[in-house]
Amino acid sequence: MSTVTLASSRMGPILHRRRLASPGLSNGLQGEPERHPGHRCGRRRSAAGSTRFLDLPDGGPGLLDAIAESEGGQIRTHRVRGPLGESVSARSLWVSPTEAVIETADACGLHLVPTASRDPMTADTRGVGELVVACLELGATHIVLGLGGSGTVDGGTGLGRTFGYRFLGADGAELPPGGGALAYLARIEAEPGPSAGHVITAIADVRAPLSGPQGAARRFGPQKGADAAAIEVLDTGLARLGERLRDDLGCEVSHRPGAGAAGGLGAGCVAFLGADLVAGSEWVLERVGFEEALSKVDLLITGEGAWDATSGLGKITWEILRRARSVDVPALLVCGTITGPTPPGVTAVGGDGEWLEPGDVTRLVADALG
Repeated sequence: MSTVTLASSRMGPILHRRRLASPGLSNGLQGEPERHPGHRCGRRRSAAGSTRFLDLPDGGPGLLDAIAESEGGQIRTHRVRGPLGESVSARSLWVSPTEAVIETADACGLHLVPTASRDPMTADTRGVGELVVACLELGATHIVLGLGGSGTVDGGTGLGRTFGYRFLGADGAELPPGGGALAYLARIEAEPGPSAGHVITAIADVRAPLSGPQGAARRFGPQKGADAAAIEVLDTGLARLGERLRDDLGCEVSHRPGAGAAGGLGAGCVAFLGADLVAGSEWVLERVGFEEALSKVDLLITGEGAWDATSGLGKITWEILRRARSVDVPALLVCGTITGPTPPGVTAVGGDGEWLEPGDVTRLVADALG
């Protein structure tokens, strides 16, 4: 069993309690994000009380499963280009005949790229655009894009190419795909494609700006395979993209919270699709009825694979802990590691880097709850 650390807002002993459990994604772990089969919406009862499970992604991987559990709908599959140009299978969830929800990671996700092949300098989001087009052609008038889990840092320019935008260098030639070429961007030419007249909502799993110290390249580039030199190039390119979006398209988006989500895809959705960019945590919590569920429990239990410096940048685990605190519901945060600041009122206990058996986890829970 892997190392576990608990963080807790303290409370007295539990005798008979109603609990709300929200298992987190395996942030910081390798491979495609997975959820335990028991981590589904529903209830479990025992002599010690009852537990309700809610899947709560923040716009990244797991979004379709969570919305399907909450609202139902029909899953459709599509063939689109992956981040390196290969053909991949991507899904859309139709919650009504005209509303589709997609996970952009299906088309540009980090899990689609073998570790040895990760290269955000060349990976791009064109497949995301193809997925949006597929939904429009099937009759969608409202498309929700879940941003997160990407292997790209191209500012959504691959998406933009799908909708007729051209990204030109100083010599007038079109730049190659990927974030590495954006440092040479001199002009954007627009030939808007078929998204006009449709409602597009982009839900961001982080609140990062497009570029700068907290931007897409510096914050998330390393986990996508970018070394120090590549990060400098990518950040310069995203800053340049922000300038051209402002000057050529009249779209000032660089400093908007969430613009840096999914390697800058948040900014691309606003600029190229006219999307409404919203916080994924708030959108998901409202959509699945979290406030009502929280009002009926005595304890919240949630988790992250790794709690780090990025966990407070709009991530849903931070938000549900904040909401629990605001209504005086005690909370447990179960993590593989805690290396970043925890929310106000939450204190880390136990773990200390040792390998834990189930009995040890039980002990840590009891310690955390007082």
